[in-house]
Amino acid sequence: MRKKLINESETNISKPESDYLDIEQLAQVEVSSECSDYPIESALLAGSSVGWKAADPGNQVIRLIFDAPQTIKHIELLFDESEVARTQEFVLLWCMDKTSIFQEILRQQFHFSPPLTTRQSENYVVDLNQLKVLELNIIPDISRVQSFAKLTKLRLYK
Repeated sequence: MRKKLINESETNISKPESDYLDIEQLAQVEVSSECSDYPIESALLAGSSVGWKAADPGNQVIRLIFDAPQTIKHIELLFDESEVARTQEFVLLWCMDKTSIFQEILRQQFHFSPPLTTRQSENYVVDLNQLKVLELNIIPDISRVQSFAKLTKLRLYK
């Protein structure tokens, strides 16, 4: 039997900022709304910790349309909510071109309960080849209370 002890650094699949796709150079971003103090760039570009916030309450869409097809192997998402207790759902979708049917990558729900539970970090290993469009749908509160969607970080890696 072959055996190896796993240390904490090996179990963390988060990647260094330098390895992520430069969305600013590779894609156009469409967003259903954004607060001027929390633009979408704050969630997509390295070096920013402010994140994005919707200007309007309710369901929101963030869509990345790549200039050329991409291969994505890892998706990292970070959500923060320090003010309102709520259960959020998000859905990640992808397609090979803008006219194709979107395929669901995953659907996830989690509950924010400030001041104790204020952060949700998600890391997904995927195998998306020839990705042209990636869409993130956020339902900020599944109970349909008019809450504002927020996204602290979205990173894509090859």
